[in-house]
Amino acid sequence: MAGNAALSWDGSAPPSGRTETSRTVEAGRLALRVTAVGSDTAPAVTVTELPSPGVLLVEAATAAPDTRLRIEWQLPCTGATAYWTPDTNARWLPPSWSPPREVSLPKGAPVGSLVGPGDRALCTFAVGEPVRPVTIGEGAVEETGRYGWWVEQDGPRLALRLDLSGRHFADTVRESAAWWGTLVPVRAVPDAAFEPVFCTWYALHLAMTSADVERLAALAAPLGFRSLIVDDGWQTDERTRSYATTGDWRPAPHDFPDFAGHVRRVQDLGLAYLLWHAIPFAGDRSEAAGRLAGHTLAHLPQLETFLLDPRSATVRAHQVERLAAAVEVHGVDGLKIDFVDTFAREPAPGTAPAAAPGTASPEADCATVAEGVHRLLAELDARLRAARPDVLVEHRQDYVGPGLWPYATMVRAADCPLGAVENRVRTADLRLTAGPLAVHADPLTWHPRESPERIAVLLQSVLFATAQVSVDLAAQDAGQLTALAFWLGVMKEHRDLLQRGELRPHRPESAYPVIEARSGARLAFGRYAPLPLRADGEWELLLVANADQDTLVRVGFDRAPGTVDLLVQDCRGGTVARARTPVGGTELSVRVPTGGLLTLRR
Repeated sequence: MAGNAALSWDGSAPPSGRTETSRTVEAGRLALRVTAVGSDTAPAVTVTELPSPGVLLVEAATAAPDTRLRIEWQLPCTGATAYWTPDTNARWLPPSWSPPREVSLPKGAPVGSLVGPGDRALCTFAVGEPVRPVTIGEGAVEETGRYGWWVEQDGPRLALRLDLSGRHFADTVRESAAWWGTLVPVRAVPDAAFEPVFCTWYALHLAMTSADVERLAALAAPLGFRSLIVDDGWQTDERTRSYATTGDWRPAPHDFPDFAGHVRRVQDLGLAYLLWHAIPFAGDRSEAAGRLAGHTLAHLPQLETFLLDPRSATVRAHQVERLAAAVEVHGVDGLKIDFVDTFAREPAPGTAPAAAPGTASPEADCATVAEGVHRLLAELDARLRAARPDVLVEHRQDYVGPGLWPYATMVRAADCPLGAVENRVRTADLRLTAGPLAVHADPLTWHPRESPERIAVLLQSVLFATAQVSVDLAAQDAGQLTALAFWLGVMKEHRDLLQRGELRPHRPESAYPVIEARSGARLAFGRYAPLPLRADGEWELLLVANADQDTLVRVGFDRAPGTVDLLVQDCRGGTVARARTPVGGTELSVRVPTGGLLTLRR
């Protein structure tokens, strides 16, 4: 069996072909090997026990130039049930010979967790690098039954946080993200970022006009939506799936003739207006492609666009000027910034380099593309906030790392149309690493004949995120609209609990069949499989959203709750049962319809 080596067969990092000097240090029950690659001097290493029991900070440093630093460690792979990373891939254990992942500001986040029985983290790690590339090797070593990791980046410093506390993996990942918050500026996110969004993409794709958008906006506002994202299509009168016209970022003259007036009409409905931009692109038929020739990383023929080099000051000036015009000239409330992860894209077969391999824009003013993206987003952010301090900015998976937090207000799940399970897992994953940002679902969409029950299940799948929806609202019947409005109302009423509460998604190896959130004495469950729930500890409010076909919901308690007010509602919010009832034991069984809601109050 063979593969691109991430770890050698004994679980160590592959040879670099350069001079390497290592030292081994003890860190709790681990022995870590710390290496300076390209130096004949061993790196300095410090290990600090952090206030949380079982949590260590490992810091390596070198003064040698042109040196990479690497930290390696292993654990017995006993009881492991899943391997969690923030990119929502399969959760089974990768083999040690799997290709390493490279994360940087445009793509991914440097964190992972080996999960054991009861969702306990056997080992959670995070690297303290918000911008520059970090290479991560991780996998099960078949020869020894151990699990091995290595992390590596260019010097002069490398900081690694290790959590061996054995707590719930979600708690350890969330605390790793809180540690990142000490390394980057953290801004307050406006409440508007947590309110439901109507998006045009799945409803209209590119076939839209200002009149189409205003028609949908007028239907969306009374349902409880508070923002509108106008997606790809506003900048072109074309109807084909192509990015050939990106880069100039001017409204389509035929379909959007009076853009500022159009924006005002939508805002007058009570909706914030966000506008889509693909920030890395200069399309083949754009004026920008000629203006920015020589300042590109590659040509992407399948997308019909050039990939711009953000290390170029000319590129950054152009993109900042054009994107800021949406706010400064047209008066929009924010931007949907798409395709940032394309800056980190590996060349695919058939992808033509825009210049000779290894060359860059002659203006390149930083060493890595990731640092160029950082400068581009920082310059754009300064311009946007000068015009509108409460500007809304959406990013999406896979650009989810902490280096992006200062430049966004929300982060959205990657595209998963009609995928309730995938949307559920992606939004839950994002909640663990998003820091202060609002986490948004990929827009929910469904067939015009979908049942109200299944529409409710789609909304329940993203209960712990901000809902986005993209359907032709005019084609929905009364039952469909009632289910939509009911669940948007539930999300609004309990927003602090559902979106800001302490989140624990359970059983990552099974796509989170149960998710819970707790905020003080309030507790909420999303039930996506026929499993019993545990509501231990003190609570005054308990919500159960039943998205499973099994309608017998069983809730266990560590003590008898006493008398409770019980309310069962169906997928449209209609009352199925209401009672004030004593619960003298430690288990309660209640019939809750699929797509329905159980509410208990003490």
